[in-house]
Amino acid sequence: MSAKLALLGGPKAVSVDLAAATKWPEVTAEDEAAVLEVLRAGTMSELDVTKQFEKEFAAWIGCDYCLGHCNGTAALHAAMFAVGIGVGDELLCPSMTYWASSLQAYLLGATPVFVDIDPETLCIDPNDIERWISPRTKAIMVVHYSGYPCDMDAINEIAQKHGLRVIEDVSHAHGTRYKGRMAGTLGDVSAMSCMSAKSLAAGELGVLATNDRLVYERAIAFGHYRRHDELTYPELVKFKGYPLSGEKYRANQLASALGRTQLRRYDERATRIQEAMNYFWDLLEGCPGIRPHRPPKDSGSTMGGWYNARGLYRADEIGGLDIRRFCEAVTAEGCPTSPGANTPMHVHPVLNDCDIYGHGKPTRIAHSERDVRQPPEALPVSLRIAQICFGIPWFKKMDKQAIEQSAAAFKKVAENHGQLL
Repeated sequence: MSAKLALLGGPKAVSVDLAAATKWPEVTAEDEAAVLEVLRAGTMSELDVTKQFEKEFAAWIGCDYCLGHCNGTAALHAAMFAVGIGVGDELLCPSMTYWASSLQAYLLGATPVFVDIDPETLCIDPNDIERWISPRTKAIMVVHYSGYPCDMDAINEIAQKHGLRVIEDVSHAHGTRYKGRMAGTLGDVSAMSCMSAKSLAAGELGVLATNDRLVYERAIAFGHYRRHDELTYPELVKFKGYPLSGEKYRANQLASALGRTQLRRYDERATRIQEAMNYFWDLLEGCPGIRPHRPPKDSGSTMGGWYNARGLYRADEIGGLDIRRFCEAVTAEGCPTSPGANTPMHVHPVLNDCDIYGHGKPTRIAHSERDVRQPPEALPVSLRIAQICFGIPWFKKMDKQAIEQSAAAFKKVAENHGQLL
């Protein structure tokens, strides 16, 4: 396809408004009625609706125990405590993720140690995990990034070999399946955000899920003082009444009510999203310079709700064109995009220089027997994230015109890249 790029004065590939095809979340009369019922009853801080949501979520995801939290960050914090992370311990985590996957370790006297990502999956690279394991390593935090399931068989094998716990951050991956198995049930415990931008959108709601009764009770003891009647382990029962974290992590029942109604429709919505997103990538099959960020079709793995959808960039196939120029040209065609994803955590000053609590040295190493800080080049793939991936539209329905025109925008720039060199 030879055509003058819009950036250089040619006609745009996209003539439709993409907003209708990408609008989220979907709020129905059922959602509104459920929230209003709690609001009018004045039971926002009670537990009955939250417990109903937990029961339904546990049945949906396929685990024994589920615990609602005020947000995903709180749920991840509780998961860290629940598997025993404490003072001087190290938590392995991919560098390229949102800060809530690891930064709460500081609150437990522990420290994150970062692992590189795989350039195809954008998830933690199992081949890079073992070089960062030390006698202080307690757990591995895996992040199913943008809905792409991590290589859980390899990760669990490493964890078992070294006696480590596995925490899944499923905030991007509600309904994602790994070889047919539901993400969030593949480690010792999972935690996730259901904030309003996520594919399962319920406001500031967090969820912790596990099949381990002790992990569940430790999470209750940690941040849910009004549920201490559920505790059975003697080492926890004796502390009933006060939260071990000094935090109050219960969910607001307005969010729990919304979570219940959103969950009822989620499988249908996720299926619709998957059909639309896979159609987009099928249209770009064989296009030079760009690759789909999705599992192989015959793998039994899926992308759930495709939150934070990405594409992979391979500059060497299109004359070394800088990804920033590529994204600028696609945006000019009427399909907004930008390079990269989350900024690598291992290069941020909060993880290297900041003395948050007055330790007299950076908090990252306040309780460490060694300096765990990592130079930028230690994780080369994470460091290059802004050169190897870009954003794509997150289609919520099969709007063929919007999808086809968006795919045409990417294809037009890729096939006519010579105009930009």
